Amino acid sequence: MRCSLPIWRSTLGSLSLGVALSLSACADQEGANAAGPTNGPGATPIAALEVQPRDLSRSLNTSGTVEAGVRIRLASRTSGTVDQVHVDVGDQVNRGDILAELDVSEEQAELQRARAQATEARISYRRATELRERGVTSPADYQRALAQLQVADSEQALWQTRVNFGRVLAPRDATVTARHIEPGEAVHAQETVFELSAMDTLMIRLGVSELDVVHLETGQPVPVSLDALPGHPLEGRIRRIHPAADSASRLVTVEIALPGDAAELGVRPGYLGRVAMAVDRRPDTLAVPAAAIGEHPEGHYVYVVRLDHLERRMIVPGVTRGDWTEVLSGLERGAVILATNPIDMRDGQRVRIVGWRG
Repeated sequence: MRCSLPIWRSTLGSLSLGVALSLSACADQEGANAAGPTNGPGATPIAALEVQPRDLSRSLNTSGTVEAGVRIRLASRTSGTVDQVHVDVGDQVNRGDILAELDVSEEQAELQRARAQATEARISYRRATELRERGVTSPADYQRALAQLQVADSEQALWQTRVNFGRVLAPRDATVTARHIEPGEAVHAQETVFELSAMDTLMIRLGVSELDVVHLETGQPVPVSLDALPGHPLEGRIRRIHPAADSASRLVTVEIALPGDAAELGVRPGYLGRVAMAVDRRPDTLAVPAAAIGEHPEGHYVYVVRLDHLERRMIVPGVTRGDWTEVLSGLERGAVILATNPIDMRDGQRVRIVGWRG
């Protein structure tokens, strides 16, 4: 009986060891079956991407204020006191309409005197002409009479011009957008008295980046939306692209002409206009995440996933738009690539895809 206890303990230990080994083997087998063929030792989990065409067109989004294509700061041509004002803000005027009149009483008096002197000089000239024809006057007297007539005519024209300067005339068909005078006020020569705008040539001036302006050209259609007229988009056209960029902002001014009937549709100077359009159009462009492209002494590359392994593929990249870079050559549509930074990966490395990006 003393010898049976060690034998029983030895037998029990052997049985325990056998059960432990069996459980361990089962666990390893279940893990291997669950992992599948791509979950073998050394397989690195990665995020992948299927290469597909994308729209990499550059988008231009900017805004500007509606302005009249022709704006006139109409100035007085002489100094004087305002006698009458015939128009007000908002009035439509035609070329040649009298907008205001200044008191030119003094100039009119001088004009009457100049006319009388011109009449006297003309009579003297006629007398000198008759005497010359009869040969009873010298050539010098005749020339003197002629010169006096010319001086008198010039003096009359001068004062007629000064009288005319007392009338402020519309230089073209336009709308009065500002009035700076009232009857009885004194004005000086070259002082602005009215502001006129040609409502048939409304436009928007935009500041466009030098990166975008190279893709614009005169006459190109531009979609315009106005905050004041929601739901009524307009189609403008590029009227002019200024030849130089602003030295401070590096923006180039682009003028967008609105349709000729924009004013009839309710568009007014001062409204805010917005432009949203595609420039440098690149639809259906094969592209990959910019972060997935690595650099190599031989050029740029991405990793293509083939049979659970990474394969380095040299590519020729194009433009970058946001997070995406155009691929000019080296990849085909439908290829599966590593979607993340490849710096820590190597050619031939075994991988398993755990996520997809698009």
